[in-house]
Amino acid sequence: MSHKHKHGHHHERISKSREWMKTHKDTDRDSSARDAKPKLELVLKCDSAGSIEAAAAAILNIANDGIDINIINSGVGNINHSDILMAKTGSRLIAGFQVNVLPGIEKELDEHNVEVRLYDVIYALTADIGNITQSIAPHIPEEEITGTAKVITLFKSVRKGIIIGCEVLEGQLSVHKHFRIISAMGPVYSGSIESMHIESASVQKASPGQQVGIKIQNFNKAKTGDIVECYRPVAAGKSKAWQSTGTVIRK
Repeated sequence: MSHKHKHGHHHERISKSREWMKTHKDTDRDSSARDAKPKLELVLKCDSAGSIEAAAAAILNIANDGIDINIINSGVGNINHSDILMAKTGSRLIAGFQVNVLPGIEKELDEHNVEVRLYDVIYALTADIGNITQSIAPHIPEEEITGTAKVITLFKSVRKGIIIGCEVLEGQLSVHKHFRIISAMGPVYSGSIESMHIESASVQKASPGQQVGIKIQNFNKAKTGDIVECYRPVAAGKSKAWQSTGTVIRK
């Protein structure tokens, strides 16, 4: 069940959780691979120098934190053989604004697997390039928040670890669901709920207003006031990453 967060401090901690997830989503990779951004490197051809300036500014202004956009060459006039060779050194894409392709170029595009996209208005150009960048940008796994609770007390466990006493705020906490503990600085623990108790009774679910104990092994740094967030990973659909078709596409 998706829902809105109503509490100010709660919302702030959830925001920190999201930011933490973005910056740590590739912890299994080495740092150099994690820091490398995909690039879209294209050639830009326009009908005038003024159009080049306007189109280049619009393209470079496309906001996408996950990818870099570079114009590796630009010029005035119809798309020619030299443009194709230049595009091959980048992402094999040529964007043309209010221009056309010279006769016989289609065959060379196919041979070199370079795609030309032609536009008559700036809006169509930026919207289309924006869609391309989104398709090749790194995918951040999405999730559905199913329940949140606040830590109101802590108990020592007989075995190593603690039992956190929580009051459910929103949604539902459920056994076997993913959960994390969020401190003032962001998430400090994540795992799955193995068991929950209301007083001495074992329960499978807990709803808003109920107070429940969750046992956590090998972790003892939770604090009163921390947020417990139960969530379900969602396999969000993602469009196929753009690849050159080796053809001319008119938008």
